Amino acid sequence: MAQVNSTVHRINVLQVVLLDASKATRITEKGQATIPKELRDKYDLSPGDEVIWKDTGDGIVVTKRTRTGGRGMLVPEETTEAEREEVAAELERRLRDRRDRNYRDE
Repeated sequence: MAQVNSTVHRINVLQVVLLDASKATRITEKGQATIPKELRDKYDLSPGDEVIWKDTGDGIVVTKRTRTGGRGMLVPEETTEAEREEVAAELERRLRDRRDRNYRDE
């Protein structure tokens, strides 16, 4: 009996946590939705940022699209700055192509 009450308590706590993380907004006639300020601040979303909408089958997941300049890439120490920029540009192109494939009709 104590285990059942404990389980119910955990479910109630989980529901409260999920409700606190949820924010509701309306969709306009143009299909636009406002991202609540608390979430924009939490996920560092600014005007002009891009987000990716992914259908998971269970719902929609929205993630911030990030761009990289090749920071943190592993290249030999003797690589020149020009070569590093070339590698970074190629990595950015490949990443953009991979992400853009999500938008293509299949």
